[in-house]
Amino acid sequence: MITTIEHNNQSYKVDLSKPLDISIPLRADKENVNAWYIPKPRIEPVTDGQWVGQVSKGASTNFNNIFFNPHGHGTHTECVGHITPEFHSINDALKQFFFIAEVVSLQPEEQGGDKVFTKKHIVNSLSSVTPEAIIIRTLPNTNDKNTRQYSNTNWPYLEEEAVIYLRELGIEHLLIDLPSVDKEKDEGKLLAHKAFWNYPEKPRHAATITEMIYVNDKILDGQYLLNLQIAPFVNDASPSKPVLYKIFEE
Repeated sequence: MITTIEHNNQSYKVDLSKPLDISIPLRADKENVNAWYIPKPRIEPVTDGQWVGQVSKGASTNFNNIFFNPHGHGTHTECVGHITPEFHSINDALKQFFFIAEVVSLQPEEQGGDKVFTKKHIVNSLSSVTPEAIIIRTLPNTNDKNTRQYSNTNWPYLEEEAVIYLRELGIEHLLIDLPSVDKEKDEGKLLAHKAFWNYPEKPRHAATITEMIYVNDKILDGQYLLNLQIAPFVNDASPSKPVLYKIFEE
């Protein structure tokens, strides 16, 4: 059913019954997507002596502990607190959850053994309407992004100039299907993170970066309504569930 919503004094027609989920589910096995040299996540029942919190073993309910790292085990959204000595929580940073977003597909270029997304990539891919959020689908776009083991792979990354351009456009939310907007091993420079959050000069506390998404090829490049859902963790990052809705022309 097509619904008209009002956002920032503009009307948009969307079908809320047809969500497009671009998150990667977290599961407790070796096929779970992984980065940053950490073991797989664990989901296991609480035990107390002979008691096991599992219905199949006699308990009245399933009662599991979950051990995971939001940065390394799946889709997550982070705030500037990810790179600051002072504590900042994503639960405080993200106070609105619907945004006009643009999906773009980018093929990195080779630079000295690295694969890099440049300012030119961004300039050539964005439409004339500046979105509040950008969703970057990297090419090639294969289904194994849902299970890829990224550690020690030197994944593609965004150059600093490209991210400065996004910040200057006023984009508040950057989403990408990689473990980081930065190079895997960059000696802690974090140039893209710092550029997007304008740190340390004038930090953008409401801006967020979401990493490890997966944008199915059925989702075409273009404009969408983004619902950026997070768990209310008091932490620099939270597992998240970004969902897109197609925008219909008037």
